[in-house]
Amino acid sequence: MRTLFPGVLAMATIVVASNILVQFPLGAFLTWGALTYPFAFLVTDLTNRLQGPAAARRVVLAGFATGILCSFVGTRIIGDFGPLVTLRIALGSGLAFLCAQLLDVAIFNRLRAGSWWKAPLISTLASATLDTAIFFTIAFSATLVLLEPANDVSWATGATPLLGLGLQAPFWVSLAIGDWLVKLALALVALVPFRLIVARMIARVA
Repeated sequence: MRTLFPGVLAMATIVVASNILVQFPLGAFLTWGALTYPFAFLVTDLTNRLQGPAAARRVVLAGFATGILCSFVGTRIIGDFGPLVTLRIALGSGLAFLCAQLLDVAIFNRLRAGSWWKAPLISTLASATLDTAIFFTIAFSATLVLLEPANDVSWATGATPLLGLGLQAPFWVSLAIGDWLVKLALALVALVPFRLIVARMIARVA
């Protein structure tokens, strides 16, 4: 368990930071949390590469537990429009994190014997896409209003120009696409620290 501590600590830190920073807007379609959360995939991939899929799953479960705790705290904090974390956001966040991270572990493990960049890049792109789809659909889609009838999500379901460019779509779709694009960009950026950290750890063991 001691060897998992760095991964668990890093994952918990990212989850807590992202839950705090998601409260602060960054432009019209993002929050500051969008810049921190994608690095959870980096932590999972590093753990998978250095310690294997079983260890990576344990780190994911630690992050999931941290996320549940953050959601519970958020439901107890009342903002200008009600609790900071609604039931739909809590459900969407938890399910998206768990499903996406476990998919990341599975894809990475399947591709781990290939080129060094293939496993982290492809696993992150696939899992980040699933993460975005699950979270925003559960949290804001009008089709799932029965999950929490008292939660007014009309602000997210109203038709607006997609990313402000013209095509009409529910506002939450613009939020999802903006978040997804950031995840894709950071998946590429994360290849640099992934390569450097793995190389350093391998050299230390050798």
